[in-house]
This record gives sequence, C-alpha cells and structure tokens, in this order.
Amino acid sequence: MKKGFTIVEVSILFVIFLIVAFLVAPLSLDDTMQAKNASRWRKVQGDFNNIYYSIENQKELHNFNFKEAFESVMSGESKAEAQPYKITYLNGTFPSREYRFTDFKQTYSNAVVSYRIYETPQSGALGIILYDVNGSVGPNVWGKDVFGYNVYNDRFEPFCKNKSVSEQKQDCSKSGTGLCCSNYFLIGGNFN
Repeated sequence: MKKGFTIVEVSILFVIFLIVAFLVAPLSLDDTMQAKNASRWRKVQGDFNNIYYSIENQKELHNFNFKEAFESVMSGESKAEAQPYKITYLNGTFPSREYRFTDFKQTYSNAVVSYRIYETPQSGALGIILYDVNGSVGPNVWGKDVFGYNVYNDRFEPFCKNKSVSEQKQDCSKSGTGLCCSNYFLIGGNFN
C-alpha cells in the first residue's frame, strides 16, 4: 500500500504548475498594466479641463490668439523635451500621417504630451493632442498607454466621442487602431 507521492510525481506536478503560471502570468500582467493606464487616462481629464480654463483666462488678458494661448499654456505644463519615439496602432501597424508626432514634451507627472495645431481648422477641430500616460516607457501603443484629444475653440474632446459605443469598442480591440480608446475608457469600456 502506497502512502505518499514519489519524487518523480511531485516533480511532474511542479513542472505542470510552472507551465500554467508562465502561460497565465503575461495575460494578467498585461491586463493589470492596461487597467492602470486607463485609470491614469481618466485622472488626466481634470488636468485638461484646467488647461482649457487657463486658455480661457488668457483670452481675457490680451488680444486672443488660440494657437499662441494654447502653446503658452502647454509650455507651462511640460518640464522638458522628450526624445522622439515611435508609436503604433493597437493592430500593430504604424499610424497614418495625421497621428504621427515628433515634438514630444515630458510633463511634471512624467507623462509625454505632443500636439499639433492646424493652420486651418479640419472638421471644426483646431488641432489634436497626444498624451502618453506612462511616458516613453513601452508599450507606446494607441489605446494602451497613448490617448488623444481633438482641440476645439471651446473644448478638448477625446477622439471618437461622437462615434457609437459599438464602433468605439471595435476600434479599441486588437484589430483596431486604438484611437477610440481615448473616449471608450472614459465611458467605462474595457479593453478586449
């Protein structure tokens, strides 16, 4: 009559547990990182409201030029130049020209921000803002740690705010660009 496990049986069981742990750990780490980045993005919303409030105050102080006022406020929000780096879409492709940036600034919270003010408004937008919640540290992917705003004369609006929830969810999946995650996470959506 056998009373215990042999060393071979214990070793096999241990190896099985290790294999399962190695398969599950990256998935849970990725989910944890994604949840943390989405939470950071939600917290940034108040800061952007303050930026817009500062621009509005500048309107009262001098002959108003939105581009100058915006750039003045943004320069006060950044502490240093950040080295340029590449950012990809969620589906692994490189962004279209409109969503590529080269002039990066590091914020006091170690995030990275970049913006482009258009010479002439496009679809009512005066420009766009890129915000990388964890700075130049990876993964540097739209919808994972990189989010964005359209800049209007009277507000900042997360990308895809006017799209349906189902369109935002589709774009915020591994087959999408990730641009719509900018609004999708703000309305309570989760990464698929």
